Amino acid sequence: MSLSVNTKTYSADSFRPDTIKYVGPANTVSVKDIVTLARTAPKPTVEFSGVGRTMAKLTRTLSLTNALTPTADGILELNAQVPVGASATDVDALATDFAAWITSTQGKALLKQQLINQ
Repeated sequence: MSLSVNTKTYSADSFRPDTIKYVGPANTVSVKDIVTLARTAPKPTVEFSGVGRTMAKLTRTLSLTNALTPTADGILELNAQVPVGASATDVDALATDFAAWITSTQGKALLKQQLINQ
């Protein structure tokens, strides 16, 4: 089983219940190029139908400039929860808005410079 991310193809590498780790084309013993996907099923109660939780994590070893070490891992992680019964349209809108924000000037400023108020 493979996973496409942008122009890269990742191959399934390890499996645990509700978790799959994929390795990318640049992954080696010393360089990380990994995507991890996980899920947690909803846990309903008598008063609430519950929420499904999902996690996606991208870990990549980056080359550093003007730093004390030549490389370090960059990590982006998304943790999401969707209530049971949410419409596909609402979930699509959440995903679309989040994707637009993370690639916006403000989203990139948060990642690159840790600026939260621009």
